Amino acid sequence: MNLSFKNLKLITCGTYAVILVAGFTSCGKKDSNSPGFEYMPDMYRSPSLEYYGTHIINGDTLNSSKLPVVGTIARGYLPYVYPNTVQGYETAGLYLKNPIPYSENVEKEGEVLYGKFCVHCHGATGEGDGKVGAKLPGPPPAYSTALKDLPEGKIFHSITYGKNSMGSHASQLTQEERWKLVYYVQKLQGPKTAATDSTKTATPADTTKH
Repeated sequence: MNLSFKNLKLITCGTYAVILVAGFTSCGKKDSNSPGFEYMPDMYRSPSLEYYGTHIINGDTLNSSKLPVVGTIARGYLPYVYPNTVQGYETAGLYLKNPIPYSENVEKEGEVLYGKFCVHCHGATGEGDGKVGAKLPGPPPAYSTALKDLPEGKIFHSITYGKNSMGSHASQLTQEERWKLVYYVQKLQGPKTAATDSTKTATPADTTKH
């Protein structure tokens, strides 16, 4: 009997407390633009900084519309050091290697990407017989013949910057996705037939007089 009375007393006190809090929060002048009483608003409505505004940080007034510090690299972005030049293309072929360890799953992901971005021109087997490729002035070279010994660095460089009729895919594919695509292109190339890059072109000679 005493236990039931205690429970009833707790319930009654709790009810009065809820009514009291509700009464206090409902008092005052109503603002039609006010969201009302908010519990821990920063958990779901974080404050933002206006881009062209000024802010005081540690006593200093700073303009938020500043350029990043020289050398700043965006989060999740890896800089690509080889320029979009003939020399950059050749250098990438010599030194640029795939940083992603090979696995069948990675190659399979590359195959999926190939089906989305490459098959239209290069064809399902990489022979340059895609439906779009057939409408170009010249179809893409086949991976199993003309591009059979194209090294991984040049493949990645071509996907990044584009090559001849092929446009750049850097805005469509991340660096990781491009490297996965390289693995599948190498599968379409088949076994290598040359120890060195047979597609290498001569670097323009320096004609500057000393």
